Parts: sequence; structure tokens; C-alpha cells
Amino acid sequence: MESFFSFLEKRVDDCSSLLCVGLDPHSSDLKEHTAASALDFCLTLIKQTAPYAAAFKPNAAFFEVFGAEGWTALKQVIEAIDAESKRLGSMIPVVLDAKRGDISSTAEAYARAAFETLGAHCITLSPYLGKDSIDPFLQHSEKGVFLLCKTSNPGSGDLQDLHVTTDNGQSSTVYLYEHVASLAQAWNTKNNIGLVVGATHLDAMQRIRKAAPKLWFLAPGVGAQGGELESVLRAGLRADGSGMLIPISRGISRAKNPAKAAAEIRDEMIYIRRELQKK
Repeated sequence: MESFFSFLEKRVDDCSSLLCVGLDPHSSDLKEHTAASALDFCLTLIKQTAPYAAAFKPNAAFFEVFGAEGWTALKQVIEAIDAESKRLGSMIPVVLDAKRGDISSTAEAYARAAFETLGAHCITLSPYLGKDSIDPFLQHSEKGVFLLCKTSNPGSGDLQDLHVTTDNGQSSTVYLYEHVASLAQAWNTKNNIGLVVGATHLDAMQRIRKAAPKLWFLAPGVGAQGGELESVLRAGLRADGSGMLIPISRGISRAKNPAKAAAEIRDEMIYIRRELQKK
């Protein structure tokens, strides 16, 4: 059975893109504060940007706010991405941005909700309850998880930048986010673990890439949060010039022409990757 990241790599090759289109239906962007309006907002973005998207990333919170109707809308969004994938002849993965994290019995229910009920291909998780809290997700080997490692928000350093002492044959002191990266690298026996690494922390990204040279990064923060695309790709790409998904939400959804904006971002990524491979 193929793994999530083998599916993702096929999609990246098909569309020559590392762009992950964020589906974040902010109330201020909707015609009405309803689940139906949020659904329409997302369906329009999917239609316009699917040819350029390596993945889509719906944020669960913007749907959950509408209660049961929002949950139904989220499922319909994922179904629409599946339909667009079939039309294009290339599966576009759905990364559910939910940041779940709980004890193993609860995690099992979360995993079933995300992968079976909703039909998402991947989910963001907090790893801070330990490996048993993510094991129920990893049992779905054809699905994927991105573990929160070094997040893009300004307050991430309150905990993630703490120094910890590890003992893997020789005692050493590292940042907590580096330890998370090393654990993820060791846990990735089914090729279905990646890391969330904020595009706003380039030094940390370089450290994490060194600790986890083979893992995929989901790197939020380019654009509205201040991350700069070329610098982020330079810091986070693997040696093979791949291994990153760059989520962009408002920079596309609030553009006059979302399709054109997505195409331009995709083309800029292609150019930067080619230039970096020359060096």
C-alpha cells in the first residue's frame, strides 16, 4: 500500500507545484455568516486554483463555528476537491488543519472523524502528549500527519524554544522543536509523518531540516504573516529540491483573480527551485 507522501509526491510532479491552497472562510470574506456562504467561498476557490494546487488545506475552525451545518459544509468541501481531482486526473491531497492532540482512545475517535467521516488525507496534530497520542492516526498508513514542530505565531517560542537535554548515546542540549523533529524522523516508519515549520522562523527551519533531512514540511506564514517565499524555500527544501508545502490563504482568496494569483505563486516557486538547484 502506498503512503500519503508518495501520493503527495505524485501530485507535486503532476502540477509542478509546492503550493498548498488554504481554505479559510473568514467571516469578513463571506457574503453572509452562514455555512452555505462558507461552502460557496471554498467551492469557488477550489474551481479556480485546483490546477496549481499540490494540496488544499481547509481549516476546521472556520467550519466548526457554524455547528452541525459547518461540519456538513466541510465534508462537502472535501468531496468537491475529490471531484476536481478526478476531473484533472490527479489526486489533490486534503490536509485538514485541525491541530488535534489527546490521549489514545480520544485520538482514535479524532482519526476516524478526519479520515473516515470527512475523507481527509492528512491532518495536523500536536505531538506534546507523546507518541501514543498520534499512533491511532499512524495506523492509517495511507493517510498522513503533520506534527506541530515550530509554529509561525510570535508566541511559539514560549514553549517550543525551551532547551531540553537528550540522551541518544551522548548527552546534548537542543531546542524542544529540534527534539520533536528528531522524534518525528524516528517515528516515520510508514512514510506518513511530516512537520509544521513556520515560514517566519528561518533559523529554526534550518535547524529542523538538519534534524529531519527527509521529512516533508508544511510551512505556513508566507505572505500575510511576513514570510518571504525565496528565503523559506532556501531554508527548508530538501537536498532533492522538494519536501515542502507552502500554504497560502489570504494572498489567493483576497486577490482580484485567485486563479491568476495561484498560477503566479506556482510559477515563482518553479523559478526559485530551479535557481537554487543551480547553486
